[in-house]
Amino acid sequence: MTIPTDMTAIAIAPPGGPEALQPTQWPTPTCNPGDVLIRIAAAGVNGPDLAQRRGHYDPPPGASPLPGLEVSGEIAAIGTSVSGWAVGDRVMALVNGGGYADYVAVPAGQVLPIPAGWSFAEAAALPETWFTVTQTLVMRAGLTAGMTVLVHGAAGGIGGAAIQIATILGASVIAVVSSPAKADYARSLGAIATIDYTSQDIVARVMELTDNKGVDRVLDIIGGSMAEKNVAASARGGHIVQVSTLDGGSANIALRTIMAKQLTLSGSTLRPQTPATKAAIANRIRTALLPALAAPGFTKPRITTFPIAEAQDAHRLMETRAHIGKIVLITRFGSGQ
Repeated sequence: MTIPTDMTAIAIAPPGGPEALQPTQWPTPTCNPGDVLIRIAAAGVNGPDLAQRRGHYDPPPGASPLPGLEVSGEIAAIGTSVSGWAVGDRVMALVNGGGYADYVAVPAGQVLPIPAGWSFAEAAALPETWFTVTQTLVMRAGLTAGMTVLVHGAAGGIGGAAIQIATILGASVIAVVSSPAKADYARSLGAIATIDYTSQDIVARVMELTDNKGVDRVLDIIGGSMAEKNVAASARGGHIVQVSTLDGGSANIALRTIMAKQLTLSGSTLRPQTPATKAAIANRIRTALLPALAAPGFTKPRITTFPIAEAQDAHRLMETRAHIGKIVLITRFGSGQ
């Protein structure tokens, strides 16, 4: 495979609205000894991409300034210290930036095989959300079989991943949504019950569904006033995982209730984590979750695709918060051009 010196990429110039996403020629990245170079077929669109585009989420030191945190494609080159992969392997990966492009270099520990039966576009919808949920809800909050989990934003990327991961691990999910269509989607992914927060009281409904016990775990992307509801809806010994704050970064919560219920509230961001941490998350996904994704009949997340040249329109759709599932950009390689 001949690797070009330069590639087409989508850059942010300067930060702002969707129109800030502009196609440009960019040097093709080279492999460090522990990296693989991926020829990108598809790249997922995620909340951190929008925050970076607006100028609110700077890349960590050493990371690509280009947006894009998850990709699928084929391995084009392998670093000198990498083993276990071959040029031409179909892979998906959590990247440290640079996903909106033709090629990206990524530490080999963050690369996973594409599950059997999954297309490039479908696989590109997995890494960022599945790494996030595995790190926070599974590895940090200790999700295990038999627990009940309240998942906010259940019809989006993070929420959908949380439903499927919890279900694979034997937990039961109560999904918080905003419409009947989103409720149907959440159930299709494995949720045992749904709550429409536009017409139902979240806490009252949780207590009704759990025989007044409350939920063992909460995965929240909303923040703001939702934090108070999460505390009220939690069972004794519960753990609330905060992975985003779409409706506000501050909250008024009852500390005495947290103490009385012996609750844990944890938060995390994925991009600044070390390569070793990301590799550990990848290993957990590979061993505990990937076999289920390759099983016949597994429900894949709903995706909406755009050519990468239409990244602006993809971001506009993401900002409406009306879409269901994941949004994925398709490169020229991914479209067969």
